[in-house]
Amino acid sequence: MARVLVVGAGLTGGACAALLRGAALGRIAVWEKARGAGGPGTRRGAARRGAARRGAARRGAARRLVSSRLVSSLTGCRAGGRMSTSRSAQDAACTADLGAQYVTLETARAGSRRSFYEELLSHGILKPLTAPIEGMVVKEGSCNYVAPQGISSVVKYYLKQSGADVFYEQHVTHVSLRDGKWEVFRKMGPPEQFDIVILTMPVPQILQLQGDIVNNEMLPAGVLGPMVAKLRCSNVILINESQKQQLESASYSSRYALGLFYEAGTRIDVPWAAQYITDNPCIRFISIDNKKRNIESPEIGPSVVVHTTVTFGSEHLDSDPAEVQRLILSHLERIVPSLPKPVSIKCQKWRYSQHTRAGGRVGCLKAVCMLAQQHEAWAAHHDSCYSEVHLTSHPGRSPCQPNRVAGSFGNGRLPFLC
Repeated sequence: MARVLVVGAGLTGGACAALLRGAALGRIAVWEKARGAGGPGTRRGAARRGAARRGAARRGAARRLVSSRLVSSLTGCRAGGRMSTSRSAQDAACTADLGAQYVTLETARAGSRRSFYEELLSHGILKPLTAPIEGMVVKEGSCNYVAPQGISSVVKYYLKQSGADVFYEQHVTHVSLRDGKWEVFRKMGPPEQFDIVILTMPVPQILQLQGDIVNNEMLPAGVLGPMVAKLRCSNVILINESQKQQLESASYSSRYALGLFYEAGTRIDVPWAAQYITDNPCIRFISIDNKKRNIESPEIGPSVVVHTTVTFGSEHLDSDPAEVQRLILSHLERIVPSLPKPVSIKCQKWRYSQHTRAGGRVGCLKAVCMLAQQHEAWAAHHDSCYSEVHLTSHPGRSPCQPNRVAGSFGNGRLPFLC
């Protein structure tokens, strides 16, 4: 049985791992560079690191590096990438979606992918968006959905369905071919070998990887279908110079998100659940997040989410986060002067929020690279699955409409793939 590694615990990685479960390829592992539940800076993380250090005295330092980064539970984890849900530092029940705000299904183009939405709806992961959103452009035939438990619940659902071993704080740096297997290196911990490696991070991060991948072995999702036959013939896909140039031409816009968390009983008196802003150089979107998700409760404090404009994000991409937060708050006060003072604030930078130039045929927010060695079963499964469920991106929507799609801030549909 093959060992399969999915790099990235966002929507693409989670959905991919869930779909691979039916391929009977072997055990699936998911590596995510961000922290999970009990990561550094939390009590659970400190306890886990302490236990690892004590165990290292008996078992050796090498095992400590691995055990200190095992993830215990999906509950409360920071899975999701741009589909992540943040919690108040004072009250874990007070949450905010700092990335994708809602999911759009365009029924005319959904095709077989509609079953994924139906599954999420049947399990209560998604529900129709009924709250008033000022300034939102609704396309005829489209349906908008929110995730009552937070947008990260979509990713958590697929990670749970996958049955994969999910590890956090695993920052991949190198991918090399060794003795017929892919050897994957990370910043912390020893390298491990896998038969199949699937990369789901943004294109610039893929191109930063060292090892054999930067030279010749890489399969972008956008050219996946036509090259499956080549995979069967040679077992290793060689990316040519033209395809590499396509990847390098992909570009992304950047923006900031601000989450404001309040104590239970705090009232935010505005007539809308969310609002698109068109006349402010800093702020593009404001959401009363619990109201938008229809989970208002007197026992749980409300939360407010602010997304900046792309221009502001680009101009302040490398600015001091404290200064960025101060600027956003000053603009927010002018737009909503009655907003109460929050008990905690989180400022999130989305360096790769939305693709602005897709990079040729790699027309997606994330290029998914699949590295397979000596496993024809993978190619056969992927070919049949690719014909039914494929990653899509539709760059026709204006970048001035952020927050519309799970996993991005603008264009496309919910990207499910195999």
